Amino acid sequence: MTTTKQLHDHFASVFASIAAGAVERERERALPVAEVRALAEAGFGRVRLPEAAGGFGATVPQLAALLVELAAADSNVAQIWRGHIAFVEDVLVSRHSDFRARWLARLAEGAVVGNAWSEIGSVERGQLGTKIDFVGDAASVTGEKFYMTGSIYADYSDTTVQADDGTQYIAVVPLDQDSVTISDDWDGFGQQLTGTGTIVYSGAAVERADVIPFDDRFAYQTAFYQLVLLATHAGIARTVLRDASSAVAARERTYSHGNADRVRDDPQILQAVGEIGATSFAADALVQRVAESIEHAYQTAAAVRGGLGGDDSVAAAQAAVVASELDSARAQVTLSRLVPEAATRLFDALGASGVRASAAHDRHWRNARTVASHNPWLYKARTVGDFEVSGTEPAYQWVIGTVTRQATATAPVS
Repeated sequence: MTTTKQLHDHFASVFASIAAGAVERERERALPVAEVRALAEAGFGRVRLPEAAGGFGATVPQLAALLVELAAADSNVAQIWRGHIAFVEDVLVSRHSDFRARWLARLAEGAVVGNAWSEIGSVERGQLGTKIDFVGDAASVTGEKFYMTGSIYADYSDTTVQADDGTQYIAVVPLDQDSVTISDDWDGFGQQLTGTGTIVYSGAAVERADVIPFDDRFAYQTAFYQLVLLATHAGIARTVLRDASSAVAARERTYSHGNADRVRDDPQILQAVGEIGATSFAADALVQRVAESIEHAYQTAAAVRGGLGGDDSVAAAQAAVVASELDSARAQVTLSRLVPEAATRLFDALGASGVRASAAHDRHWRNARTVASHNPWLYKARTVGDFEVSGTEPAYQWVIGTVTRQATATAPVS
């Protein structure tokens, strides 16, 4: 098995190149197309694939450690890979053997998969406006998605669709066709380079073999998707610490009402940097803790797929899913507050010079706050509390949309 050091060494030069251009890309709003492609060519998309299938055979904790390092180089790029990484995980434990073999081969060849699940507007909660029609061994997809992170950089998009009978599926749609239009119209104030915009399918062709029931997706997917965001937060915290430490060490001007003649000797400034460092430490630790929990969920799911252990293995797999979801929620509640706060403390340590646009330090707070807005943490806090008090299992798939309210007839007042 590939060691963690070997993995880090393998991707070190690509990560360094990504980091070198991060600030300029942020200023220019230049999409990291070349950077994503360089990662794909280096094999980042097959990190979790078994070595026998052409991958590195990395564990979930090893993958998480790489993601934190990548996010420290550029948090946009780490999030871009979120859909691909989750799709790979689904392939690894899929009970659809033909689908699994088909996609292990494509992924080993370097295919990059984006994500297109969310729809905006007046879509009824739990329903999908994006439709699929089957004709023999082929199918076509029609509809519009938003928040399609990563698809603008990808070869395929992992797309949720609904048939006329209401059944929902995952369709892995090839993106290199005229019936697919992708727009970089994401207007969030943070994570601006993730390509989290709009994709429109106008009868896009997809092979029937690349469509599977949504209910067959891997059970621990919600925790897994959240792990990528947690790693992104940890990477942001690591870069905030780096920027704060280097700027304080280099600063010569100090205030007359400060506590020392050099900023690096001022105990209050050192406290601020220390608090940022503590957040970075906590973020790294939480990411690894959640990754270990998800690794256990993967191992138990793989045992079920392999037919090992009977009913005991099914029970163990379910318990592992519950644990991974709760662990990811606890970490999300914590980091969603700590990392944006650390990005703010950076300015306490640097003073007015820290807010100059040329430094681009504002990107840390904007990006951290944006990451924290995915899957609102306050609902996750309630879920954790409900489990702690009543033992209520969390939900494993979140949906969003409108709710139609039926008018209630009332008797006239006489």
